[in-house]
Amino acid sequence: MAAEDVTKVYALGATRVHALRGVSLSVAEGEFMAVAGPSGSGKSTLLNMIGCLDRPTSGRVLLGGQDVSTLDDDALSDLRAQRIGFIFQTFNLIPVLSALENVEFPLLVRVGAPVRRAEARRRAEHALFQVGLAEFLRHRPDELSGGQRQRVAVARALVTAPAVVLADEPTANLDSATGDAIIDLMLDINRRERTTFIFSTHDPRVMQHAHRVVHIQDGRLAPASVMIPAVEQP
Repeated sequence: MAAEDVTKVYALGATRVHALRGVSLSVAEGEFMAVAGPSGSGKSTLLNMIGCLDRPTSGRVLLGGQDVSTLDDDALSDLRAQRIGFIFQTFNLIPVLSALENVEFPLLVRVGAPVRRAEARRRAEHALFQVGLAEFLRHRPDELSGGQRQRVAVARALVTAPAVVLADEPTANLDSATGDAIIDLMLDINRRERTTFIFSTHDPRVMQHAHRVVHIQDGRLAPASVMIPAVEQP
C-alpha cells in the first residue's frame, strides 16, 4: 500500500485549504503504524485517501499495486467492502440495530461478493466472540458502554477479513483502562492475523506500541517518517 505525492485541496468559499501537500508513504503488509499530529494536521485526511473514502486532488494511491485513483465509485465501494476495515472515533454504529446486526451489516450489503445471511450471522458472532462480547450480541449501542461500543466497531471492521484496518482516533473517547484493552486487542489481532493497522492518533499509548510512528504537520510528513523498519514477527 502506498501514497505517491498525494495532495488534497478543499474549497471553502473563496478559501482553498491544503489538507495534504505532496505526501508519499509506503505501508508494509502486517505493519502496526501510527500517524501522529495535532488537530488539523492532515492525518485523518491521509487515512481517508488510503481508505478510498476520498480522492486526492493530485498524486495517486496504490492498493495491492492497483492505482485506486482511477476507479469509479462502484469499484471503490467494492474495494472498501472487500479489503478495508474502518474504526471510527465516534463508533458510527447504527442505533436501532443490535451489536450482532451492526457487525453482520457490512457482509449483507456487499455488492461484489454477497454473503448469505446464515454465513453472515456466523461470522458476526465469531467476530464479537473475538472481541469479548459474546454475552452482548442482542444489545443495542445505547445499552453498551463506550468500550463495548468500540469493541463492536472493531468486530465490524474485522468481520470482512480485510487486508488493512484504518482506525481514526480509536481511543480518544475511552478511559485509560478501556483504551489500553482496545490497543491490546488490536495488537493481538495484528500478531495473529497479520492484519495491517494504520491509526490516526495523538495518543502516546498507541504510539508506544506502533512498529512505526509517522508524524504529519501542516499536510506534510516529517522527513524521517518515510523510513520503513522491519515489522516484528509474532
